[in-house]
Amino acid sequence: MTSLRSSAASATNASTTSSTVRPTTQSTAGRLEIAQKLLLAPFGLTESHLRRALGEITSYGVDDADLYFQYTRSEGWSLEEGIVKTGSFSIDQGVGVRAVSGEKTAFAYSDDISEASLLDAARTVRSISAVGRAGRVKTPAQKIASSRSLYQDLDPIATLDSTAKVKLLEKVEKFAKAKDPRIVQVMAGLASEYDVVMVARADGTLAADVRPLVRLSVTVIAEQKGRREVGSGGGGGRFGLAYFDDAQIAEYVNDAVKAALTNLEARPAPAGEMTVVLGSGWPGILLHEAIGHGLEGDFNRKGSSAFSGKIGQRVAAKGVTVLDDGTIADRRGSLNVDDEGHASQRNVLIEDGILKGYIQDSLNARLMKVKPTGNGRRESYAHVPMPRMTNTYMLDGDKQPEEIVASIKKGLYATNFGGGQVDITSGKFVFSASEAFWVENGKILYPVKGATIVGNGPDALTRVTMMGNDMQLDSGVGTCGKEGQSVPVGVGQPTLRIDGLTVGGTA
Repeated sequence: MTSLRSSAASATNASTTSSTVRPTTQSTAGRLEIAQKLLLAPFGLTESHLRRALGEITSYGVDDADLYFQYTRSEGWSLEEGIVKTGSFSIDQGVGVRAVSGEKTAFAYSDDISEASLLDAARTVRSISAVGRAGRVKTPAQKIASSRSLYQDLDPIATLDSTAKVKLLEKVEKFAKAKDPRIVQVMAGLASEYDVVMVARADGTLAADVRPLVRLSVTVIAEQKGRREVGSGGGGGRFGLAYFDDAQIAEYVNDAVKAALTNLEARPAPAGEMTVVLGSGWPGILLHEAIGHGLEGDFNRKGSSAFSGKIGQRVAAKGVTVLDDGTIADRRGSLNVDDEGHASQRNVLIEDGILKGYIQDSLNARLMKVKPTGNGRRESYAHVPMPRMTNTYMLDGDKQPEEIVASIKKGLYATNFGGGQVDITSGKFVFSASEAFWVENGKILYPVKGATIVGNGPDALTRVTMMGNDMQLDSGVGTCGKEGQSVPVGVGQPTLRIDGLTVGGTA
């Protein structure tokens, strides 16, 4: 199973225009200097040590090898009952060493960045080689990887002092309590991360990235006549904490309060097969889970995806175009380079309903005889890379969202989700709606709760009958889980009408 979750889900208007900055080696050079100062110089390492470690591996005839260095500094603050109760700060660093032979991968990692541990790891992983003997190999010439410039090389933790961070969280509570007297409890969290990575590949490629990441989450509890309901909001991206100004905080608070108050009026959801309209933005988690994971290269190479072997075939209704795009400036799921040193890309996966390609890392791309797509991702230096999504979304259609809702005779209008999961082999998915409405004869009658949407990803794509012109990306809170690894991602879609989905309800 794979899963996507959010600590505070909401939608926001956001441009999906890819960065106009083309990949260049110059954009990598400055980040390499930062990475070398943090990850090599303090431990007496130079690029010659990296070449020696890679030489220890490649002399045994492996197909590929890489070194992945990482330095991560993270901080978190949380507010509850009007008090900032917890604060955390951590630093983690280390190196992962990988060798690949055929379909096999050998991997070792250490939080001790030293020449001795680096060489020990290299000698350990080289045993995967089918050749099993040492030999002389020519050392490849060093080359700096091409990279994009999608976000600033800043440390977001340093963009506000501690006093300002506490005041920011206190402001969240003040705004929420002022919105409505029924708000009885407010919880807020502020997270910042400064992540520096460096990749050295067996072909001589050097790549680096400096990745800021921030997130503000808001959760409120509303109470009325003894009934309590929860609402959430929040967002973030690859920028500094100054992004969370009063207007942005107010937007997140409004989302959370609106959701909680709506749920106070919610009735049990009807069950059965029906028309479902999905709102724009965060409901794109359905696209991410039901479609996106099924298009990842590893599942398709092994034949375990419902989309395996279907390149060039119709897999969705006409008009459905799905992209995975890691090149959108400042977005949570974007990357200047992936975790294998390849520049991120804008990949068209489905075009006008026709399957065009899969998401690839280097291992699966080599075995499937295609090029990597800039989607090799890993949670940290202690994990192996695999094909993962970045920002996955569907392009606009031509309908007004109000027109789509008005087209429902009897059905569900789901505007927010708590999360979901999918079985890749069967394509079956399940999602829980955190905010939804019952619609009859084109009129929204009342909010409902307890609605669960169940379906089959490939089948659901063919049942899309109307697409809105209101495509939005989520606000920047998504975290995707796959095989025990979590990475930040983005999702998005326009308002969609899907006929014949199964809704599990409580009515």
